Amino acid sequence: MLEVRDLVAGYGAVPVLRGVSIEVRSREVVAVLGANGVGKTTLNKALSGLVRPMAGEIRFEGERIDARSAPDIMGRGLIHVPEGRKIFPNMSVRENLELGSYRRARANRAANLERVFATFPRLKERERQSAGTLSGGEQQMLAIGRGLMGEPRLLILDEPSLGLSPLLVEELFALIARIAADGLAVMLVEQNVMQSLDLAARAYVIENGHVVMEGPAERLKADPALEKAYLGL
Repeated sequence: MLEVRDLVAGYGAVPVLRGVSIEVRSREVVAVLGANGVGKTTLNKALSGLVRPMAGEIRFEGERIDARSAPDIMGRGLIHVPEGRKIFPNMSVRENLELGSYRRARANRAANLERVFATFPRLKERERQSAGTLSGGEQQMLAIGRGLMGEPRLLILDEPSLGLSPLLVEELFALIARIAADGLAVMLVEQNVMQSLDLAARAYVIENGHVVMEGPAERLKADPALEKAYLGL
């Protein structure tokens, strides 16, 4: 579904990613792990068209998208839920969700809204509430729900557990597992290592703009090099 080959990307003339190659298959959960500042968010922005790659290729469902605009990439079904949620605080929960279908799946807005409410019942309870008054966990649910409104073929989740309490992190990962169980391909970009590996089929570890480890999640979880060398655990 997603193939990234030798990707170089950054800001201005300074590369942050230096030859990254990853792939996500249909109906698969893949974790991309690493500490702050290693290039995870730059990778997400390059995949979703917010940063133009300096070199390399990005293919989505067989077509190159590395020169495409962000709206075009979203319209193809690659939907990125950014770090920090980026909700519209003065708009209602329902209005935020409806914005998720402005580019894609507009005709199915009502049906998708009901699906999101079924997945996140608390959003239904707060449908008319201003998004800025929600708790951090509820805002993250809203951000993911907004992504689901566009009927993604691949959903990229950028640090969804950031800033949440341990209890809310457990709840969030359970919800992501439910979404993935419906067959949606998910790329989970996280610092939360063990819970990500519990959920994912495969994983990549990024350090200093390079992929330094990759493979089945179960194997990486048992590899002492993951803790000692790359994640500082």
